[in-house]
Amino acid sequence: DTCAVYLAISKAEQKARLFVNGNLHSEFLVSTGTGRGTPNFDRHPNGRIYNRYTSTRYPGGDYAGLGNMPYAVFIEGGYAVHGTPKSNWSRLGTRASHGCVRVHPDNGYIFNQLVRTYGVRNTWITIY
Repeated sequence: DTCAVYLAISKAEQKARLFVNGNLHSEFLVSTGTGRGTPNFDRHPNGRIYNRYTSTRYPGGDYAGLGNMPYAVFIEGGYAVHGTPKSNWSRLGTRASHGCVRVHPDNGYIFNQLVRTYGVRNTWITIY
């Protein structure tokens, strides 16, 4: 059984591949964790999905009034796939986060909307 939305994130490549109904929708650069690295995951998101979200543990920055973690889709615990403020865009493609998966807000919006459209149970995230 496959999910309609599948996000595969390679920590080695710092790249995500987004599939919709088995077809490659897009590929984009990400930033995974340094120091406190990003864990490997192979699961559905946990259901916490936000358009506007600000980290209280790591404050600073904002994107279009949507906080410093816009379009956050949480995977487990404090780990999420989320957009990042413009000041971090030049670091996409390198390890730079505190453990979350940072993406360009445009890609974060698309993924967030797909999860909302197809549902958490029809979304799968693999981080390897």
